[in-house]
Amino acid sequence: MITLRQLRYFAALARHGHFGRAAEECHVSQPALSVQIQELEASLDAALVERKRSAAGLTPLGTEVLRRAQAILADVRDLEDFARHRAAILAGGLRLGVIPSIAPYLLPAALPLLQARFPTLELSLQERQTRELAADLKGGQLDAILVALPFDEPWAETIRLFREPLFLIAPSARGARSPERLEELQESTLLLLEEGHCIHDQALSYCRSNRIAVHQQYGAASLSTIIQMVANGYGKTLLPEIALPIEIRKEMTVRVSRLPDPEPFRTVGLAWRRTSPRKSDFVELGRTLVEAHAAGAPG
Repeated sequence: MITLRQLRYFAALARHGHFGRAAEECHVSQPALSVQIQELEASLDAALVERKRSAAGLTPLGTEVLRRAQAILADVRDLEDFARHRAAILAGGLRLGVIPSIAPYLLPAALPLLQARFPTLELSLQERQTRELAADLKGGQLDAILVALPFDEPWAETIRLFREPLFLIAPSARGARSPERLEELQESTLLLLEEGHCIHDQALSYCRSNRIAVHQQYGAASLSTIIQMVANGYGKTLLPEIALPIEIRKEMTVRVSRLPDPEPFRTVGLAWRRTSPRKSDFVELGRTLVEAHAAGAPG
């Protein structure tokens, strides 16, 4: 008989591709996890896992079983949420995923507000790229995610929180803000985060829509690294407004410019599973995040 424990262990193994790391996540020994996977395969009379010396992959059938298992686990999570969180708003555990270009700039203002207003909230955070957060949200490992919109998944519901412009950051001997001509981007070296980050896609989309030819250089894991590269003359970049107070310091020799209309921008929103019974929690969380953003926005 298939058990929820077996499905959870199987989903963890699929995420990590490694028995040892999956066992660590599930807080069990590797042999115990392996036994549960074997029992799951026996119950289904099918090989789900391709076992290798240093890794574990899924068979084609295992991939389909994983998809169905994730749906079951998400439904179980929603059932638990319905029973545990019906009495109060933002009480108990809440697992929130946040993309890296938002987390360090919004959370320092948002967390104290949440703690003061909802003292029984037990918030756990994960910071990863949108694709990874979406997979964990769909599978029930996360309750909600803070991402750039649009987030077009048929199984998800979203709310818009705020829209912010993207500023052009360029090398300069002065730090004052000034207007920027679109032509100055032509044939520039545009420094970007590695592929998979929303800012990467938004910057390239803006350039394509305005027929701006740029030399792309990307691979950096953080905006802080890119700003240092700009300050040392390696190229230009686009930075979300929320990051300006932290990433742009007075001593930096960079120019911060607002591009002409239609200027590049991003829309930040909150997403959750449509089946989740905690919509009222997420709406209240969204209100608090909007307030935190307004309080920390550059003047």
